[in-house]
Amino acid sequence: MADGKILGWVGGGCAQPVVTTEAQKALADGKPRMVRISHSSAHLTEGVVNYPMTCHSSGAMDIYIEPVLPRPHLLILGRSLVAQTLARLGAAMNYAVTVVSPEPDADNFPGVNLIVRSDFRLDDLKVTAETWLIISTQGEGDEEALEQALKASATYIGFVASRTKAQKVFEYLRGKGIPAQKLDQVRAPAGLNLGARSPEEIAVSILAEMVQLKAAQGRVRDSAGALPTIEQTVKDPICGMTVDSAKAKYKSNYAGAVFYFCCAGCKQTFDQQPEKYTHAA
Repeated sequence: MADGKILGWVGGGCAQPVVTTEAQKALADGKPRMVRISHSSAHLTEGVVNYPMTCHSSGAMDIYIEPVLPRPHLLILGRSLVAQTLARLGAAMNYAVTVVSPEPDADNFPGVNLIVRSDFRLDDLKVTAETWLIISTQGEGDEEALEQALKASATYIGFVASRTKAQKVFEYLRGKGIPAQKLDQVRAPAGLNLGARSPEEIAVSILAEMVQLKAAQGRVRDSAGALPTIEQTVKDPICGMTVDSAKAKYKSNYAGAVFYFCCAGCKQTFDQQPEKYTHAA
């Protein structure tokens, strides 16, 4: 899991911290990887993440890690022609699509999760960082829909409206006490400026903007590096394996410092001659 929790068994003290760290990296950047934990450096392979292992075990492990990520969620408020086209195209792009509207026609939204709700309330829906939220009410509850959308934690909020109409709705919501910084999060008009006019073209421009933003987010992650969420990793002074100090079962105190080990054998070796390994640690 993203928090480092493991279901099942991937090996003992040497293997588990490595697998946890690399799996968290895979969840962060969305890319699979092959990881090798081995005593020998004679079989280094390009594209394989190699970890040295000098524990008592003389075996080796090759672990293939492939992230399983949730589908992006397209949440549409409204039943307009743009909303209908967005739902169809979003489903074709393998998005999980949810439509919320007071009076939707099920025939216009085939194969999507349809929720009938007069007030556009979203507090019982699962809205995450993978949710892309589009308000396409177009005159049918614009203010109510946008107000509810601003309460959610979607990665993107787009409002299908002209700039003039959007500003009128923003003025109304500011009068209700919604902070300006919240309204600044809304992309209005939603979509890239492609000169779109028809409902189909507008829907394509919105999805194109979403694709562009997703690609930009991926480039930011790549340039920053995939950072695992384990923050307290240290190196076993005996074998050199990575150990999560918060969960380490084996540790020793020497010269005012704490040393952590992947297994009882490494701790025993250290305790016999701690001064020998202090510098390496």
